[in-house]
Amino acid sequence: MLENLTQRLSGVIKNLRGQARLTESNIQDALREVRMALLEADVALPVVKEFIAQVKQAALGQEVIGNLNPGQALVGVVHRELTRLMGEHNDALNLAATPPAVILMAGLQGAGKTTTSGKLAKLLRDQQKKKVLLVSCDVYRPAAIEQLRTLAKQLEIDFFASDISQKPQDIALAALDYARRHYHDVLIVDTAGRLAIDDAMMAEIRELHASLKPIETLFVVDAMTGQDAVNTAKAFGDALPLTGIILTKLDGDARGGAALSVRQITGKPIKFVGVSEKPNGLEAFHPERMASRVLGMGDVLSLIEDAQRQVDKGEAEKLAKKIQSGKGFDLNDFKMQIAQMRKMGGMSAMMEKLPAQFSQAGGSNVDEKQIARTEAIISSMTMLERSKPELIKASRKRRIATGAGVQVMHVNQLLKQFEQMQKMMKMFGKGGMGKMMRGMAGKLPGLGR
Repeated sequence: MLENLTQRLSGVIKNLRGQARLTESNIQDALREVRMALLEADVALPVVKEFIAQVKQAALGQEVIGNLNPGQALVGVVHRELTRLMGEHNDALNLAATPPAVILMAGLQGAGKTTTSGKLAKLLRDQQKKKVLLVSCDVYRPAAIEQLRTLAKQLEIDFFASDISQKPQDIALAALDYARRHYHDVLIVDTAGRLAIDDAMMAEIRELHASLKPIETLFVVDAMTGQDAVNTAKAFGDALPLTGIILTKLDGDARGGAALSVRQITGKPIKFVGVSEKPNGLEAFHPERMASRVLGMGDVLSLIEDAQRQVDKGEAEKLAKKIQSGKGFDLNDFKMQIAQMRKMGGMSAMMEKLPAQFSQAGGSNVDEKQIARTEAIISSMTMLERSKPELIKASRKRRIATGAGVQVMHVNQLLKQFEQMQKMMKMFGKGGMGKMMRGMAGKLPGLGR
């Protein structure tokens, strides 16, 4: 996500190191590079012009204070302006309505409206304890209704059945009535998309809006369409009273220009971003945190929030007590840690939220296949072998390798990595957190050095 822009901006900052202060000359050179980086990231030209002007005005004449070098001083200015550009703070959903609060989902076909509707329903249920009802009013796209029904079943979210023979407005009103009678807190209405904006589409969604009177009208847009995403959002915003935007597939776009442009061009806040295809791959959008990620500063707050939501606190406490008591860290614990990591979106997602220096120390190449292979190897061991890895000699290694479908060398690699991990956990048990963190880079399976 946004990796190209991050790399370019990091280069600009490096070039400023060693200079005594920010001057008009070095700011001009740096901002020329920043401008090129933003344009390459597909940020809208009017947005780039205003952004550069604001940064120049804020940076000119700034003295280097304390330990800040000019590079760090410019980072501070750029961070503040990026945050302002994207909206300054998170605009949460407004659900303050007589239940059910209606959320109307709009957007073009292929933007990910249906899957995003399911993800949003799961997020509201899991994080806000809301009783959610999903309904599809897309009677045009083959299997659209069935797609949402299947998704609702997988996520264990209530679904209101509809049929392609019905009119979208009739479906929506029937679902609203059902939601009222069954005490749902939220009704999420998935609407039909088109390959392009057309009058019929706009007329239909305006009718739905008038009938449902939704408290939130969210425009779902594919971030990978770049500048077109911003233009489409503006067109929808002109036709509908949008309350916010959801950017999907931000994980697949290394440029990320839409995220930096859409608020400024449309005047509508980005409320959520799609960061993976997984059911929990929808995150609240925080401009300040996104600015930090763009500048290679990481997003540790979001990582902590992920851990609080996804990690089993009971298991984590049990492991901490076990290590502190000196009982050691075995392969069962190792496997559990990998499972917990998967709940947080996998190693790639975690590394992306760490500051650049930490992610680079751990290795930028995260091999999720190697992590899956590690799980398979541990699963091929007996409980005794997992608790006492020292028992695993040549014949056992061959049996484990066959069971996991790997070579003996892979088993050896895992045992070596685990031995290093054990040493670090012993340091942790003795209170040596600093030593443990310094030794951690490159020790987890799937992280290259």
